[in-house]
Amino acid sequence: MKQISNATSWRRLGAHALVAVALLGGVAKAAMAADNNSPVGVWKTIDDNTGKPKALVTISEQNGQLVGVITKGLGPNDDPERICTKCTDERKDQKMLGMQIIRGMQKDGDTYDGGTILDPENGKVYKCKMTVKDDGQKLDVRGYIGISLLGRTQTWEREQ
Repeated sequence: MKQISNATSWRRLGAHALVAVALLGGVAKAAMAADNNSPVGVWKTIDDNTGKPKALVTISEQNGQLVGVITKGLGPNDDPERICTKCTDERKDQKMLGMQIIRGMQKDGDTYDGGTILDPENGKVYKCKMTVKDDGQKLDVRGYIGISLLGRTQTWEREQ
């Protein structure tokens, strides 16, 4: 009888272990999904004209706000010495690599706004609104002047 009891105990232990692993897996998956709903991470920007990747921008949190920094140029933009000659603020004539182009973004429901984005190609600073979509794999980044209707949206892709 003792052998049967031990076998039954081992089966129960194995069943409990499987349930625990399944629960932990579910929790981990939920945590990953929650992280995917945040713009924090590395994003591939796409050129409006060519549809080709332009740069990698790393979005991170600093002092409760999101900021975005150019961390790599892609294709013809892959020159670490490129400078922002058209910038009109303190970023003028600074290297684009490492430049903070997104500033002051704050969560507002399902979107992030309240900040600005710099277009280093023309040196202009726009108000910005960001929305994560497609299970965190895409980021709509809208730059605008005044009201959101007067602007344009780029869709960035999460870098894997």
